[in-house]
Amino acid sequence: MGDHSCILKLENIKKSFSGVPVLEGVNIELHTGTVHALVGENGAGKSTLMKIISGLHAPDAGRIWYKGAEISDLTPQKSLELGISMIHQELNPEPYMTIAENIFLGREPCVGPGGKFVHFKKMYQDTQNILTKMDIAYDPHTTMGELSLAGKQLIEIAKAISRNASVVIMDEPTSALTDDEVAILFRQIEDLKAKNVAVIYITHKMDEIFALADDITVLRDGVMIESAPRESFTMESLINQMVGREIKDVFPKFEVPIGETVFEVRGLTSKGVFENISFSLRKGEILGLSGLVGAGRTEVSRAIFGLDKFDTGEIFMNGKPLVIRNTRNAIAAGIAYVPEDRKEIGLVLCRPIRENVSLAALEQIESGGFLNLEKEKSRVRQMVERLLIKISSAENVVSSLSGGNQQKVVLAKWLMRDLQLLILDEPTRGIDVGAKAEIHRMMCELAGKGLAILMISSELPEILGMSDRVLVMHEGKITGELSRSEATQEKIMKYAVMNEGYRE
Repeated sequence: MGDHSCILKLENIKKSFSGVPVLEGVNIELHTGTVHALVGENGAGKSTLMKIISGLHAPDAGRIWYKGAEISDLTPQKSLELGISMIHQELNPEPYMTIAENIFLGREPCVGPGGKFVHFKKMYQDTQNILTKMDIAYDPHTTMGELSLAGKQLIEIAKAISRNASVVIMDEPTSALTDDEVAILFRQIEDLKAKNVAVIYITHKMDEIFALADDITVLRDGVMIESAPRESFTMESLINQMVGREIKDVFPKFEVPIGETVFEVRGLTSKGVFENISFSLRKGEILGLSGLVGAGRTEVSRAIFGLDKFDTGEIFMNGKPLVIRNTRNAIAAGIAYVPEDRKEIGLVLCRPIRENVSLAALEQIESGGFLNLEKEKSRVRQMVERLLIKISSAENVVSSLSGGNQQKVVLAKWLMRDLQLLILDEPTRGIDVGAKAEIHRMMCELAGKGLAILMISSELPEILGMSDRVLVMHEGKITGELSRSEATQEKIMKYAVMNEGYRE
């Protein structure tokens, strides 16, 4: 470990929820000036462990030392005061407050008698200094609600760093960031290391683990499998330890017969957003839609699904014109949409798993105008078994599930219906390597049954691994089309950054 002293030590940490063990005797040592990657499949206990460190959960057993002193009865406030700052995967900024108000929430600079008044000028100036230092080109007066998911993520990172913490916990920090923004984050992490800050880094992205980590701890089903310097691991050994089995192929694509054209758009245009989008999709085909964040891919899919209006263009299903004025029209035509942000628009987080799965197919489970609860339970049970969704009860709220299982619930909701076209926007974002392979396998099975799939992904290995054909967008236009055999990372990136739209 060199001269890096131990700043945080966890010994034999145990935690159960409703009698189900989530952590079983975990030991970790964190050293100053290092990045400690915490890896494992969803449900392995990573986030629970971090919530214990940040005072959100109390451990059932075990001891915690911080800077050499044993600490107990941690609360979020006490954790922050000690110098432990956590950037949560689930971002919860105040959308109607400005960037500055979010960064300084609860610790605003004050003036006046008894410090009763917020010193707004200082707060905005301090925020500007933080953003400038981090290369983030936002106005501190912008409200959080105006920012993209990636923008919110960067502000959360700025907020954590601005607290001058000794330990910064990052839970999936790059899941919504572009390559440029990831580069900014990596620079910040190097700065933190140089200042002797310890970083705990949770990610599913293997390349990030090997690029950043000094040490790696692997959790599986709440048990610590291995904790060692990064040099002790290879990509293969790390995946094996995470999942307890070898994943030969995270992209288990198999050839399926591709049938006749089932879906087509011609000249789809939304002024200032995307223009002249034309493509077709055949039965059993997975069409990958690639491009940099902001290229207009999600906007095209939202227009097809009736979430956003478009100005001109035509849509055809099985050769017949389709009028899509709203989502009801799209759903009736057999179109399903799994959104990029499953928590915001894919799920009703506070409701049971059962209700979320049956939500898009209520007409199939009603009798005489009333829901047939037994029929609903039976259909939901079938979907849970078919998609291998790990649940203890369908009556639990869907927010209690891991990211991979939540994504499967969104898929299950649509598979309750007869579909012609499935639109998947970032289908495996924030999902562990085991669940990723399962979702990819499911996509192949659905394609094998003749379903047409439009897959938007920012992960080039996923685009190359899963697509039969690739369309690339840049600034609202389709700039390239490549067959599976032609597609390479270099060709896709060439089309993704080009200025003049053309097709080879």
